[in-house]
Amino acid sequence: MKHIILLLAITICLSGCNQKKDTAAQATHSYDMPPLFERTGELAAAIEWPRTKEKVAELTKKIKKDPSDVKSRLQMVVIYLTEARITGEHPYYYPAILSMLDKVLAIDPKNFEATTFKASVKMSQHQFAEARTIAMAAQKINPANAYVYGVLVDANVELGNYEEAVAMSDKMQVLKPSLESYSRASYLREIYGDYPGSIAAMKLAVQAGLPSSEPQCWSKNTLGHLYETTGQLAKADEQYTGILSMRPSYAFALRGKAQVYKEQKQYDKALAELDKAAKIMPEFSFHEEMADIYTLQGKAEKAKAKYADVVKMLGDDARSGHVVDLEMCKLYTKTGQLDSALVYGLREYAKRPKNIDVNHALAWVYFNQKNVQKAEQHMQVALRTGLKDPELLQRAGAIELALGNANQGNKLIAEARKTNPRFVL
Repeated sequence: MKHIILLLAITICLSGCNQKKDTAAQATHSYDMPPLFERTGELAAAIEWPRTKEKVAELTKKIKKDPSDVKSRLQMVVIYLTEARITGEHPYYYPAILSMLDKVLAIDPKNFEATTFKASVKMSQHQFAEARTIAMAAQKINPANAYVYGVLVDANVELGNYEEAVAMSDKMQVLKPSLESYSRASYLREIYGDYPGSIAAMKLAVQAGLPSSEPQCWSKNTLGHLYETTGQLAKADEQYTGILSMRPSYAFALRGKAQVYKEQKQYDKALAELDKAAKIMPEFSFHEEMADIYTLQGKAEKAKAKYADVVKMLGDDARSGHVVDLEMCKLYTKTGQLDSALVYGLREYAKRPKNIDVNHALAWVYFNQKNVQKAEQHMQVALRTGLKDPELLQRAGAIELALGNANQGNKLIAEARKTNPRFVL
């Protein structure tokens, strides 16, 4: 689902941490920090970039002078996490950050920030079970910090432990009502089929954000997507346009504008926005959405070439430690390579058999293979929380119709149209 939520809160200060250091470890620890990845294009012109470079240079000097300086190392980690999110250079940043965190943990094995940040990075690499294990270890170190409960929300959602995710979200809300906690409450309300409640919570997240900050822009972008999902295109466009008035290089808002144009069948305008986004950030989904539009335009060769670009990008991500089996499953289903789609889907299913997205993806593979009984089994798992995503409901309806269950099939399709009257599969 929305994996970007995982690193939303990385700039907050984690308080009450264990800062005791092992002097023997300090004595043997040496300086070795991965360099900052140089921004290019519009991102290099962003107002914060010179300050970011200056801060990294300052911290580098401190760490060279004192390799056991945990505080400076963790400040560097926060900067690199922010850069990973802004630039999309995940194959570089995530392994680099994990290396930096391992050095901190060699100095201070029970450091709360380092442990929690490591869980966040593992989440972003889609190593969900490991992320949950690490986050639970961080929770034991400091059970009174809200941030770790956010990571536990995310990990449990991705593993399909939705009831546990709700419990972690409730604890987070009590400890610190904030942009981060409101956004997670929004996501869980969406999972349980409450789009009005989800939108209301995301509005609170936007209000809680520092005006024009990247986290606030992320919240506005997610709010825009919720409006988009429920067919409220004018309100979605208002959010995306608002973001771009503050941050013209915010790639995900450009992608949002593209989705609005796509819904309006203004395909050339949609492609132009996606092209701008792709030049700012190497995000595979921008290219995949371009391929989808080429398909809608009947440009089969262009679509085929662009889908091949997506496979290459996902391969690069996989080599950096990012698990991309679900993304490959969905892509190969889209391109009609169903045997390959099933291999990747079953690989992901073996790791998280209760997750909605995984079961949705497998159900659609089986449906396209004409194995509607297997499709129905997985779709029942995907529907178990009452999620009202129109694509999910439309596909569930198609499966029921194929099984001869006309009443149930038509009911699901009607529910999809109720969520989004504009929706067409």
